Amino acid sequence: MRVEKDNGGLYPALFSPIKIHDHYIKNRAIMGSMHTGLEELKGGFDKLARYYQERAEGGVGLIVTGGIAPNFAGRISPMGSQLSFFWQVKKHRKITDAVHQAGGKIAMQILHTGRYAYHPFAVAPSSIKAPITPFKPRALSLRGIRKTIKDFVNCAKKAQQAGYDGVEVMGSEGYLINQFIVSKTNKRKDDWGGSFENRMRFPVEIVKAIREATGHNFIIIYRLSMLDLVDQGSNWEEVVSLGKAIESAGASMINTGIGWHEARVPTIATSVPRANFTWVTEKLKPHISIPLVTTNRINTPEMAEQVLQAGHSDFVSMARPFLADPDFMQKAKAGKPESINTCIACNQACLDHIFEHKRVTCLVNPRACYETELFFNKAQKAKTIAVVGAGPAGLSFATYAAQRGHQVTLYEAADKIGGQLNIANQIPGKEEFYETIRYYNQRIKETGVKLKLNQTVDSEFLIQQSFDEIIIATGVEPRIPDIPGVTHSKVLNYLDVLKYKKDVGQTVAVIGAGGIGFDVAEYLTHTGESLTLNPDKWAKEWRVDKDYTQRGGLLKKPEIEASPRKVYLLQRKETKLGKDLGKTTGWIHRMSLKNKQVTQIAGAEYLKIDDQGLHINHENQTQCLVVDHVIICAGQNSLKQIYIELKEKNISAHIIGGADFAAELDAKRAIRQGAELASMI
Repeated sequence: MRVEKDNGGLYPALFSPIKIHDHYIKNRAIMGSMHTGLEELKGGFDKLARYYQERAEGGVGLIVTGGIAPNFAGRISPMGSQLSFFWQVKKHRKITDAVHQAGGKIAMQILHTGRYAYHPFAVAPSSIKAPITPFKPRALSLRGIRKTIKDFVNCAKKAQQAGYDGVEVMGSEGYLINQFIVSKTNKRKDDWGGSFENRMRFPVEIVKAIREATGHNFIIIYRLSMLDLVDQGSNWEEVVSLGKAIESAGASMINTGIGWHEARVPTIATSVPRANFTWVTEKLKPHISIPLVTTNRINTPEMAEQVLQAGHSDFVSMARPFLADPDFMQKAKAGKPESINTCIACNQACLDHIFEHKRVTCLVNPRACYETELFFNKAQKAKTIAVVGAGPAGLSFATYAAQRGHQVTLYEAADKIGGQLNIANQIPGKEEFYETIRYYNQRIKETGVKLKLNQTVDSEFLIQQSFDEIIIATGVEPRIPDIPGVTHSKVLNYLDVLKYKKDVGQTVAVIGAGGIGFDVAEYLTHTGESLTLNPDKWAKEWRVDKDYTQRGGLLKKPEIEASPRKVYLLQRKETKLGKDLGKTTGWIHRMSLKNKQVTQIAGAEYLKIDDQGLHINHENQTQCLVVDHVIICAGQNSLKQIYIELKEKNISAHIIGGADFAAELDAKRAIRQGAELASMI
């Protein structure tokens, strides 16, 4: 391993090149593995090739693909991706050729799901069902273990034939290899279970066999679970022992794995502090001589530089930041970090989509994984366009349309852009939404959008200006339910609380348990500094043992700071509260409110609001919740009056975002809708 120093620019450590075997890696950024759903889509490898090529053109040092199974049992689902046969090599060539033409390096991740497989052919070291899948795995026989090791090797050889510069062996996140390592999932009594030396044989033999089969120059990254975050996980001594054994077996680099998928600790959600787990990579560094990669919630070049300068690792792995902005590294190298479209770790369009069996994309970058379908080419004819409303939909449309050469004027009644994004960023744990507003402010400057703040417009004004096109993105207003006493002085809506900062008493009833209701409850149950901005407090609340004295790095009990208020969260529906929250983040919100002892009531009938409080009928019993305030979070109504008036006068107008359809505060749909309209107009 040879390191060269490049002291130019704002980020000298990040842009310091390094040589791994005979491979010259131009910087210390790795685009981490992320499944996209394109792997299984018809024609998906053509789309994947362009997706990865754009990231290589954007300057990332090394790309790691989404997980590819080494055999059928290891597939994520019955139709999941696999690389085992010669006829499968050709489609992977499309990816490697595209990346290499762009001057990049790429490794393929080999992922065997083990008991996490979402199909009835799942296998594992022991027949123990995972809590996150409905299928109980079959325990591998001795012959099955040997065959699985051969399948890993065969997969690596096929990857090499397909032109990959290396492979990443997925040994973390609770997948098959990780299941062999810990006694929680490995109850075997033979040579592959029992003692830790036996349990770690499986990954060591895989790495050793891959090195023998692929030769010296092939990059082998091993994804080591450094922090399981589950009971009966590995202890620190076992992590160090395995790391040393993997190095001796022939690995080129060791990547950091944090948490099993079944762990009840957030690891990559927006509420997790930035660079929250680099301490564990740093802890391993004195024991390992090959390069170490750290990961999780590193989303800016400043944070990446800080981690590298502090010596926590040799590389930083960022997956979703390159989903959000393929040119992340180019912009950083040019000294323009303010132009980076920052990943806000919302999970809404990436991980949630994967778990919903949809194609991955990105809330802040709707072009992600649509690189062959969504284009913003120069318009054949430049038009004058008015956009009313500088919320997510209006900002998206305005900047993409201006990028295409249209003359865009953006009207906003408030004194700043962002719309509902300015509501979201008030919630503890959602501070990253400030980055999206910062990005759009920069985009407005770069694309030449004429921004008119503090300007309310109506249909007559817009008609008088003779615009070629008018885009209505006026958003939503809170919906006020028909409850007797809803105009009582005790009643506030979510804007009163989050935007106008009205005083709220010590006992509160929140009506509506959708995303906004949960956000308001989160806001009301925290005081002072957000846990996201205080990593030590965050760790204690989520049971992360930073001293690593406990197995799995998991404390016995959380340390919860008491809520400053008593909060009731209610909904009319009989279903579980938060049922429709994000697939991968809903449990975090529910657990956070449970920790704050929020009383959750489903199936509530709202009878009236008076001086006493909120009167409800619940489970056929009438009761009064004696509260200081009742906060309405019962959905929204679209603000579309201007659009209706324009249409009545036969004026060409388009409506997007919440103004078009009010469904919670859906920035993902709003930004995509704005982008798609801008690509066509």
